[in-house]
Amino acid sequence: MQQFLSSVAPFLARFTSSSTQQNPAQDGGEDGFTSLNTISYCNSKLKETINLDSGNFPVTAKWSQVVAAFLPVQEHWLPMSNLDLLLPPLDFGIFLGYKNNGTGKGPSPENMVAVLKKALAQALVSFYTLAGEIVQNRHGEPEILCNNRGLKDIDLYRPDVSVHGKLVPVKMHGVLSVQVTELKYGGLFIGCTFDHRAAGDHTANMFPTAWAEIAQAKPIMRLPSFRRSLLKPRCPPQSHKSLDKLHAPLLPMPPPPSTDDQDHLTTATGNDCSKMVKLGIVVDGRTRLSGKTTSLESYFGNVLAIPYVEGSVGEIQMMLLKEVADMVHECVAMASTVEHFLLLIDWVEMRRLNSAVVKVYCKDENDEAAVVVSSGQRFPVQELDFGWGKLDFGSYHFPWGGETGYVMPVPSASGNGDWIVDMHLKKRYLDLIETRASHVFRPFSRVHI
Repeated sequence: MQQFLSSVAPFLARFTSSSTQQNPAQDGGEDGFTSLNTISYCNSKLKETINLDSGNFPVTAKWSQVVAAFLPVQEHWLPMSNLDLLLPPLDFGIFLGYKNNGTGKGPSPENMVAVLKKALAQALVSFYTLAGEIVQNRHGEPEILCNNRGLKDIDLYRPDVSVHGKLVPVKMHGVLSVQVTELKYGGLFIGCTFDHRAAGDHTANMFPTAWAEIAQAKPIMRLPSFRRSLLKPRCPPQSHKSLDKLHAPLLPMPPPPSTDDQDHLTTATGNDCSKMVKLGIVVDGRTRLSGKTTSLESYFGNVLAIPYVEGSVGEIQMMLLKEVADMVHECVAMASTVEHFLLLIDWVEMRRLNSAVVKVYCKDENDEAAVVVSSGQRFPVQELDFGWGKLDFGSYHFPWGGETGYVMPVPSASGNGDWIVDMHLKKRYLDLIETRASHVFRPFSRVHI
């Protein structure tokens, strides 16, 4: 994994570009994305059938509906942890693909949707924060209002040519949106969009796993815990000036791309060797903070740090790959300690009224490129069976705005050891990876499912 991380920075140091998005729908064919019927759970009113067309990838919104926990939830406010407060208000998604089994003996799409809807209402009893909404408290800080409002409005009126707004819903309200998309020849896609302040990739894995277990009438193997006291600051809180370098004042995040906008990673720059390249690495703190008597494996919330390493374009171009790898290793090692996470919790506590965000999210004018790399190797590809077969394809999706890129490898559902690497980068970086590293990275196509 660290070899993978260290290979990203040299690519970014050498190339810049403007970008246009590729259309993933060009293949078509059996279970191709040439014609779709979309069933979305959000609005209490049944919508008229709306034909949505974006190039050769049309979507028809059939109907939508509120889905809430099927048992009453006592309304209450749940504060964010100090680590949640370091994340800006941005969304991320997961999408799960299931092929038609080809036998003609499987459940109909209508029956599959009915199973998903019933199991979703049951799952929200335990994962009740996902049926709430994020509001500000009297201090201006975000908190989760657990009011069982339900999964609300999915906007399908202006989809683009990517999975965003097509297979992964655009979340307009609340903490979670869910969309089920029926493919023309019987396949099915499930897309979920989460508010990152309330759920990270670990917790986003917990929810669909429990949802699938309920759909098969199995007990939930890992019930979520919302004990914010597990991440409480020390008394008195301590801090370290090195954390000031890793964070910046919180400013509004740019919106994710729309069909009227070019790719937000399109800014063309010159070959200025003095400009900086930033590489942020997501470090999971669950195992590091878990003690002999307390485990954070079931904790529902963010337990992560995002340190970053930087160097000028000129410096990185002159470095050997091993030297870049050593930089990355040192960066990860610095944040991979219990003390780093305790200091981070304390650092936020000492600045509670001055909202901050991880600095690598904020690419400034002196940056040639900024990219965050995370690991999705715990993506539960073998556990997401809702009753009609194993997952055929699944991945994360980060449609955030701004000019910071994102790279995240996840295991292939084929179980053969391959990785599916989700990349949100400038097009020229992607072209470079395909040409210079074609022996490692191959463009994803139907043959990989």
